Amino acid sequence: MSERALQTSGASTAPAFDEAWFASRAQPGVQRLKAYDPGHDLVALRRQYGEAHLVELGSNENPYGPSPAAREAILESLHALHRYPDPLGGDLKRALARKHGVDTKQILLGNGSHELLMQLGQVFAGPGEEVVFSRYGFAVFALSTQAAGARMTIVDALPREASMPCGHDLDAIAAAVGADTKLVYVANPNNPTGTWFGREALVEFLDKIPPQVIVVMDEAYAEMADAPDYASALSVLDRYPNVAVTRTFSKAYGLAGLRVGYLIAQPGLIAVMDRLRESFNVNGPALAACEAALGDDDHLRWACARNAEQRAALAEALNRRGLRAFPSQTNFVLAEFGARTPQVEAALVARGVILRPMGGYGLGDCIRISVGSADENRRLLAALDQVLA
Repeated sequence: MSERALQTSGASTAPAFDEAWFASRAQPGVQRLKAYDPGHDLVALRRQYGEAHLVELGSNENPYGPSPAAREAILESLHALHRYPDPLGGDLKRALARKHGVDTKQILLGNGSHELLMQLGQVFAGPGEEVVFSRYGFAVFALSTQAAGARMTIVDALPREASMPCGHDLDAIAAAVGADTKLVYVANPNNPTGTWFGREALVEFLDKIPPQVIVVMDEAYAEMADAPDYASALSVLDRYPNVAVTRTFSKAYGLAGLRVGYLIAQPGLIAVMDRLRESFNVNGPALAACEAALGDDDHLRWACARNAEQRAALAEALNRRGLRAFPSQTNFVLAEFGARTPQVEAALVARGVILRPMGGYGLGDCIRISVGSADENRRLLAALDQVLA
């Protein structure tokens, strides 16, 4: 008798082919995973409210869009869609190497920095080994660790009363590194808190990490950081060969829809990572658009300047309303709403304003608000005033 027949006959030996059944056959690390939570079904909400009426401030996107040069490069690339893209991404790597003053052998391209962060865990951590990162760090750090079957050590963040509320406690992270530690993940600036640390703190931290431990510095928002003390880890790569830096074109460059990230590290690390890279993992239009975007510094500076202006204005407006806006060097602001947070967030969604609830990060009394254009922020605040009235 077939399994299907056994199942319908009520035989006790018939397996139930549900999620639990398949999960039981997955690798142990995958069994403990939860799927990435995007916050809302944005496609369904766009259909419900219409794109012109929906205020999307939940995904940290750049409201000003990419460089016109990137748009033109995409159109020009469409005639070659029947061809595979350059599997090496050579032109984009050369453009990145010129921009950052590194060798092309120090660069690995990814389908967003998300892919690269996941692969770092797969390559350098495994069962019985440890990965260290901060509480309220980027969600992919935990996903990468669990998928690799490694052990997570989550270090408490700084208290909310600190000058950098919920920021990384670098001393505690360094102290948590032990004999089994293979990777340390640190985001600077950090998502979802928006917090950051400066060059002096960076160097002091890296001095405490044993050279055999790989430190992954996730700098997805680095281009938007304008604090005088902020410094990218790219500036110290020569001094610390165990450091790897991830960047993305999704934020400041306004190319989130193309999903391109990159990793800069020692050539040896890149060579090992390249063994796991999927073939043609960055598509042709994306390669062309990112290369063009890198050549338009004026647009990047303009977009980052507008973001800084609106970030400051949004934080001030939230504080005036009796809410607490955390310090930020990104294109979002984390705001504390207290016990009423779920009700406020739901009421804003009902008005077509989409923000990002933070319960999944353990910050259930906070909402992450992407910095929109002046008009988007005005519409957000108008809806918020209605909800808080």
